[in-house]
Amino acid sequence: MQQIGFVVFPNFQVMSFAAISVFEMANVVLDSPAYAVTLLSETGGLVHSSAGFSVETQTFARTRFDTLIIGASNVVEPVSTGLLEFVRRSMERSRRVAAPCTGAFVLAEAGVLEGRKVTTHWLFARELQARFPGLQVEEDRIYIVDGPVWTSAGMTAGIDLALAMVEGDHGPEVARSVARKLVVYHRRAGGQSQFSALLELAPRSDRIQKALEHAAANLRSELSVDELAAAARLSPRQFSRAFKDETGQSPAKAVENIRVEAARLMMEQGRHSMDVIADETGFGDRERMRRAFLRTLGQPPQAIRRSARNAA
Repeated sequence: MQQIGFVVFPNFQVMSFAAISVFEMANVVLDSPAYAVTLLSETGGLVHSSAGFSVETQTFARTRFDTLIIGASNVVEPVSTGLLEFVRRSMERSRRVAAPCTGAFVLAEAGVLEGRKVTTHWLFARELQARFPGLQVEEDRIYIVDGPVWTSAGMTAGIDLALAMVEGDHGPEVARSVARKLVVYHRRAGGQSQFSALLELAPRSDRIQKALEHAAANLRSELSVDELAAAARLSPRQFSRAFKDETGQSPAKAVENIRVEAARLMMEQGRHSMDVIADETGFGDRERMRRAFLRTLGQPPQAIRRSARNAA
């Protein structure tokens, strides 16, 4: 049985517990107690969360953990000396040390991230880089594994990180089964973007939102202004004006961004050829897809695929 220590501290964010569900479900899938999770804190006893309730914890003591995970919080606060010492000790005793979201600041403060590639929630990435210039912060990554250190983006990205751990421990089929039982996508590659083209557009009206949903669900279609306007139940002229006012983009540019995002996800999954991806996402041919990638991401599709394979 692999012992997992999960560190919390006053005002920790309970969403970081999402990763624990992955290990719990892995035990169900494997029909054996493969993982045992222990909640830890410097003082032990009850620790208050930012949600208003408390959880029971054990002290750091001298217990050896196969995997140590540092919890996260909504803000970056000073780190206690005891926690810093425990992190440094764990780097020598544990097989892997992980930190979703703002937990990366704890590892950085402990000095265990120097020279490593790391990520964190995009809201905190620049602060992390500014405070710790010796780190290589990659803000547009879901998670990064650098030696024994694992870091991830926002707290829900801790699910992706934990699934990757389970896959490494027990194989892809177990990880896929865990993801299915949790009703989450298996699995976002570490190199996948933290950002979503649809979320970035953020239209104000239901009509424009319906047009975007139609585009995302019908990528192989032409997705002309007339087609999108019909989905929004507006005239083409009304639609084009409203779309630009609400999203700041032209319909054509928004459609291209959505196609690129979908194609990038398929490349990171690594199961399809470039020709199939170009066809499925509506580009029609590889050259048109390549030009769109260069305009949108500044990289050709082949570079995206190589990066995903290296991060896997």
